[in-house]
Amino acid sequence: MQSKKRILLVEDDRRLGDLVAKYLSRNDFKVSIERRGDTAPNRIIKEAPDLVVLDLMLPGMDGFEICRRVRPDYQGPILMLTAREDDMDQVAGLEMGADDYVKKPVEPRVLLARIRALMRRFEKMDESHMVKTPHLSKTNELVFGVLTINHSSRTVKLAGQQVVLTTNEFDLLWLLADNGGTILDRDTIYQKLRGIDYDGLDRSVDLAVSRLRKKLEDDSVHPRRIKTVWGQGYLFVPDAWE
Repeated sequence: MQSKKRILLVEDDRRLGDLVAKYLSRNDFKVSIERRGDTAPNRIIKEAPDLVVLDLMLPGMDGFEICRRVRPDYQGPILMLTAREDDMDQVAGLEMGADDYVKKPVEPRVLLARIRALMRRFEKMDESHMVKTPHLSKTNELVFGVLTINHSSRTVKLAGQQVVLTTNEFDLLWLLADNGGTILDRDTIYQKLRGIDYDGLDRSVDLAVSRLRKKLEDDSVHPRRIKTVWGQGYLFVPDAWE
């Protein structure tokens, strides 16, 4: 019998936290609750839950800082809750390493659907990832000149130096690199990485590409390693890493 997936809910609103935990528990998840932000990072890293649901506004430490602190050590999905309508909060959350966000007030069925979508996405990445290309070795490692991407260890090295990426960034880089030389449109990227259709408004992929370029020392104004093909999508250039 398959064990239940473990979720750590970081939420200081006791009534909401208990309600969400009860609902998720009824849907075959094992839920633990953390009510303080300043104690959340150690608990996330120590317990390594299958998924973290993280409120933005918390006592002791906010969700942004929690994301920033745990991302080097925690590779699982983080779904952020935000009560604000400001898109900049959502952008900032994605920048800090969140994989998705849900606006408050939380509709339990919507939250459940987003959690399941994230779980499916991460399970797919672990099982088979993307369609294999001739670049993919038996050790799940892609090598392009000075760039090495290892899927088994989920590590990236540029000229021998390790590059720290968020889960979102690594998954996007692997997808682009595994399809090197092929233009991937946003619809394909969203379907592969998030299991949803692109709504024409979400900028999370564009932001992730921008962060990847910066971390991989690509020119942000005139990129040559990860190119934007206007009106079509993004192109990973295999020969640009020599």
